[in-house]
Amino acid sequence: MAGGNQSIVSEFVLLGLSNSWELQLFFFVIFTTVYVASVLGNIIIILTIVSDSHLNSPMYFLLSNLSFIDICQSNFATPKMIADFLVEHKTISFEGCMAQIFLLHSFVGSEMMLLVAMAYDRFIAICKPLHYSTIMNHRLCIIFVTISWTVGILHSVSHLAFTVNLPFCGPNEVDSFFCDLPLVIELACMDTYEMDIMTLTNSGLISLSCFLALIISYTVILVTVQHRSSSGSSKALSTLTAHITVVILFFGPCIYFYIWPFSRLSVDKFLSIFYVVCTPLLNPIIYSLRNEDVKFAMRKLKRRYLSSWKY
Repeated sequence: MAGGNQSIVSEFVLLGLSNSWELQLFFFVIFTTVYVASVLGNIIIILTIVSDSHLNSPMYFLLSNLSFIDICQSNFATPKMIADFLVEHKTISFEGCMAQIFLLHSFVGSEMMLLVAMAYDRFIAICKPLHYSTIMNHRLCIIFVTISWTVGILHSVSHLAFTVNLPFCGPNEVDSFFCDLPLVIELACMDTYEMDIMTLTNSGLISLSCFLALIISYTVILVTVQHRSSSGSSKALSTLTAHITVVILFFGPCIYFYIWPFSRLSVDKFLSIFYVVCTPLLNPIIYSLRNEDVKFAMRKLKRRYLSSWKY
């Protein structure tokens, strides 16, 4: 018995990505590499921003918080997925499954709101540069981060409040490598149409509204940049390109899953991999390779680290 929801199912079977042992070993190596790179990359970004006084600005403060969320997202399901590649029978407890759903939607909801905050930061910096230091102060940044986590947690709780009380009496096979909300809902011993609508309304609404807000913000910013001299706009344009790339790659799979959750295709499982495993790697790759200030600060941190080893 799991909680007080009258379910017979006490654990779920995760079907994973493949039944082939050779493929699972290949996936083990690949995703272990991606996982380590994601965690280390985001840790390096946080250490770089914290250690360099030149990166003491709202944009980099928000970026370091984005890296922290990506570290959290890297750890809610990926380590279990990697471990499951080495076992034949992949299971997760009812409580563990609900925890994965809660953590995923908390982190994703928080990241969506934080990306909106980052877009607002760029909007003020480019469209109202004379008022930037007055508007984007440390207090407002703390408020943005607090709101992001609050919205993410409330968004997740609203899902979990309904899902945890669904009756699960079999089957208990989840056709994925983690407990994805739409797939778990389908296993309930009842008509889940209303739950699908609630998922569409909750996740779809927050995803689409944040995405539209970001698209409108960056459109206004790009128009503003184009009307300015090229000498002062190249750095802003490079930063905007990095932000827009993250937004498109992050929101694309998210909107696909939760705006249209009623039918599942074979490609969905591999989109889930990109969304859950690869997305946290986008932050260190895009922001470090396209941002000269971050790259310069990383080189300084590397030299400082190497010199400390010499002595």
